[in-house]
Amino acid sequence: MNTLICPISKETANKAVVRITGFLIATLIVLYTLTSSVYIILAIVIDFIIRAFTSIKYSPLSWLATQIVKVFHLKPITIDKAPKIFASRVGFLFSITALILYPLNPQISLIVLLVLMAFALLEALFDFCVGCIVYTYIVLPLNKE
Repeated sequence: MNTLICPISKETANKAVVRITGFLIATLIVLYTLTSSVYIILAIVIDFIIRAFTSIKYSPLSWLATQIVKVFHLKPITIDKAPKIFASRVGFLFSITALILYPLNPQISLIVLLVLMAFALLEALFDFCVGCIVYTYIVLPLNKE
Protein backbone atom coordinates (compact mmCIF):
# COMPACT_ATOMS: atom_id res chain seq x y z
CA MET A 1 0.00 0.00 0.00
CA ASN A 2 3.01 2.32 0.09
CA THR A 3 2.56 2.92 -3.63
CA LEU A 4 -0.76 4.70 -3.20
CA ILE A 5 -0.87 8.30 -4.35
CA CYS A 6 -3.42 10.65 -2.86
CA PRO A 7 -4.26 14.24 -3.72
CA ILE A 8 -2.31 16.74 -1.60
CA SER A 9 -3.27 20.12 -0.18
CA LYS A 10 -2.12 22.56 2.48
CA GLU A 11 -5.37 22.06 4.41
CA THR A 12 -5.48 19.56 7.26
CA ALA A 13 -8.13 17.54 9.05
CA ASN A 14 -8.26 15.77 12.40
CA LYS A 15 -7.94 12.02 11.83
CA ALA A 16 -10.23 11.21 14.77
CA VAL A 17 -12.96 13.48 13.39
CA VAL A 18 -12.64 11.88 9.95
CA ARG A 19 -12.89 8.36 11.36
CA ILE A 20 -15.83 9.18 13.63
CA THR A 21 -17.60 10.89 10.73
CA GLY A 22 -17.19 7.66 8.75
CA PHE A 23 -18.72 5.75 11.64
CA LEU A 24 -21.64 8.20 11.76
CA ILE A 25 -22.25 7.72 8.02
CA ALA A 26 -22.33 3.95 8.60
CA THR A 27 -24.73 4.45 11.51
CA LEU A 28 -27.09 6.48 9.33
CA ILE A 29 -27.03 3.74 6.70
CA VAL A 30 -27.94 1.17 9.35
CA LEU A 31 -30.83 3.43 10.37
CA TYR A 32 -31.89 3.57 6.74
CA THR A 33 -31.90 -0.24 6.51
CA LEU A 34 -34.18 -0.34 9.56
CA THR A 35 -36.58 2.42 8.46
CA SER A 36 -36.30 2.72 4.65
CA SER A 37 -36.70 6.47 5.11
CA VAL A 38 -35.56 8.39 2.04
CA TYR A 39 -34.88 11.36 4.34
CA ILE A 40 -31.89 9.53 5.77
CA ILE A 41 -30.40 9.18 2.29
CA LEU A 42 -31.12 12.87 1.71
CA ALA A 43 -29.32 13.77 4.96
CA ILE A 44 -26.30 11.73 3.86
CA VAL A 45 -26.27 13.44 0.45
CA ILE A 46 -26.45 16.90 2.06
CA ASP A 47 -23.64 16.06 4.47
CA PHE A 48 -21.41 14.89 1.61
CA ILE A 49 -22.25 18.00 -0.44
CA ILE A 50 -21.13 20.24 2.42
CA ARG A 51 -17.89 18.31 2.99
CA ALA A 52 -17.03 17.75 -0.67
CA PHE A 53 -18.06 20.95 -2.43
CA THR A 54 -18.22 23.85 0.04
CA SER A 55 -15.84 25.80 2.23
CA ILE A 56 -18.18 25.47 5.22
CA LYS A 57 -16.03 24.37 8.16
CA TYR A 58 -18.36 21.65 9.41
CA SER A 59 -21.04 19.44 7.95
CA PRO A 60 -23.61 18.23 10.49
CA LEU A 61 -21.84 14.89 10.87
CA SER A 62 -18.34 16.35 11.07
CA TRP A 63 -19.61 18.85 13.66
CA LEU A 64 -21.04 15.97 15.73
CA ALA A 65 -17.79 14.04 15.31
CA THR A 66 -15.86 17.11 16.51
CA GLN A 67 -18.05 17.28 19.61
CA ILE A 68 -17.44 13.57 20.30
CA VAL A 69 -13.69 14.11 19.96
CA LYS A 70 -13.91 16.98 22.48
CA VAL A 71 -15.99 14.99 24.99
CA PHE A 72 -13.58 12.06 24.93
CA HIS A 73 -10.48 14.32 24.82
CA LEU A 74 -9.06 12.45 21.84
CA LYS A 75 -5.63 13.58 20.82
CA PRO A 76 -5.73 15.55 17.56
CA ILE A 77 -3.71 14.00 14.77
CA THR A 78 -3.61 16.21 11.69
CA ILE A 79 -3.74 14.64 8.26
CA ASP A 80 -3.89 16.01 4.73
CA LYS A 81 -7.46 17.06 3.94
CA ALA A 82 -7.31 16.58 0.14
CA PRO A 83 -7.73 12.77 0.18
CA LYS A 84 -10.70 13.18 2.51
CA ILE A 85 -12.31 15.75 0.19
CA PHE A 86 -11.82 13.34 -2.72
CA ALA A 87 -13.31 10.51 -0.62
CA SER A 88 -16.26 12.79 0.24
CA ARG A 89 -16.83 13.34 -3.47
CA VAL A 90 -16.84 9.58 -4.03
CA GLY A 91 -19.27 9.27 -1.10
CA PHE A 92 -21.44 11.94 -2.68
CA LEU A 93 -21.56 9.95 -5.93
CA PHE A 94 -22.65 6.83 -4.07
CA SER A 95 -25.23 8.61 -1.93
CA ILE A 96 -26.76 10.64 -4.79
CA THR A 97 -26.93 7.43 -6.84
CA ALA A 98 -28.79 5.74 -3.98
CA LEU A 99 -31.15 8.71 -3.73
CA ILE A 100 -31.89 8.64 -7.47
CA LEU A 101 -32.40 4.87 -7.44
CA TYR A 102 -34.65 4.92 -4.37
CA PRO A 103 -37.96 5.51 -6.22
CA LEU A 104 -36.92 3.23 -9.09
CA ASN A 105 -35.61 0.26 -7.12
CA PRO A 106 -35.18 0.55 -3.34
CA GLN A 107 -33.26 -2.75 -3.19
CA ILE A 108 -30.57 -1.53 -5.60
CA SER A 109 -30.49 1.75 -3.69
CA LEU A 110 -29.82 -0.21 -0.50
CA ILE A 111 -27.00 -2.16 -2.17
CA VAL A 112 -25.32 1.11 -3.21
CA LEU A 113 -25.64 2.39 0.36
CA LEU A 114 -24.23 -0.84 1.78
CA VAL A 115 -21.15 -0.46 -0.43
CA LEU A 116 -20.81 3.11 0.86
CA MET A 117 -21.21 1.80 4.40
CA ALA A 118 -18.40 -0.71 3.81
CA PHE A 119 -16.13 2.14 2.63
CA ALA A 120 -17.09 4.26 5.65
CA LEU A 121 -16.42 1.39 8.06
CA LEU A 122 -13.04 0.68 6.46
CA GLU A 123 -12.13 4.31 7.20
CA ALA A 124 -13.67 4.33 10.67
CA LEU A 125 -12.38 1.02 11.96
CA PHE A 126 -9.16 0.40 10.05
CA ASP A 127 -8.05 3.86 8.86
CA PHE A 128 -8.22 2.49 5.30
CA CYS A 129 -9.19 5.06 2.67
CA VAL A 130 -10.84 3.51 -0.38
CA GLY A 131 -10.73 6.97 -1.99
CA CYS A 132 -6.94 6.69 -2.19
CA ILE A 133 -7.24 3.38 -4.05
CA VAL A 134 -9.72 4.90 -6.50
CA TYR A 135 -7.54 7.98 -6.96
CA THR A 136 -4.35 5.96 -7.53
CA TYR A 137 -5.69 3.30 -9.88
CA ILE A 138 -8.53 5.08 -11.70
CA VAL A 139 -8.23 8.88 -11.56
CA LEU A 140 -4.47 9.23 -12.07
CA PRO A 141 -4.25 6.83 -15.05
CA LEU A 142 -7.19 8.63 -16.72
CA ASN A 143 -5.47 12.00 -16.22
CA LYS A 144 -2.19 10.80 -17.78
CA GLU A 145 -3.80 10.07 -21.13
